[in-house]
Amino acid sequence: MIRVLLVDDQHLVRAGLRMLCAAAPDVEVVGEADNGAEAVRLAEQVLPDVILMDLRMPGVDGITATARILAARPSVRVVVITTFDDDDHLYPALAAGACGFLVKDAAPEDLLDGIRRAAAGDSPFSPAVLRRLVASAVHSRSAPTDPTPPSLGLTPRETEVLALVGEGMSNGEIAERLHLGVTTVKTHIASLMTKTSTPNRVRLAVLAVQSGVTG
Repeated sequence: MIRVLLVDDQHLVRAGLRMLCAAAPDVEVVGEADNGAEAVRLAEQVLPDVILMDLRMPGVDGITATARILAARPSVRVVVITTFDDDDHLYPALAAGACGFLVKDAAPEDLLDGIRRAAAGDSPFSPAVLRRLVASAVHSRSAPTDPTPPSLGLTPRETEVLALVGEGMSNGEIAERLHLGVTTVKTHIASLMTKTSTPNRVRLAVLAVQSGVTG
């Protein structure tokens, strides 16, 4: 069972997420919090595998709570549940240690898939959120500073995967486009992160855009 802690100051949002998780045989909600301080306390008490974290809450916000939780329990996977008016908070949440970003109006199967991917060590990103993060990062730089793929020793297949990451595609979508297994795609992405010294999928996508491998 994947142990999940829900953190959101809106009762209706938590209720919806709770019902969604209850319908999944491999997911168990072990706690709920309506503010960051309570989330920090519960993370120590109920020992979740995955935390679905809202960003904007009264008192201790989601970014501060994420940093505090991960300082004490680095193995916890914090997935931000966001709306499109949270743009200014996305990079700070990433810096605090969030492993992924999902939108609140995502399809139920996408939210459950994100929980499972996070628990498995993957980084779930709603494609729309990833594209916004990449666009923000690229716009903030006046000129490309990242090396181009040929200088990194990427294989042709790795370059193809990098381009699709830059387009905001998920591992499943990349696998379908390139007629590969999802596990193979994960292996290519792990290799890309090692070769490019990028710490997360967002930086990998930014590299793809800035080095011109995207369409």
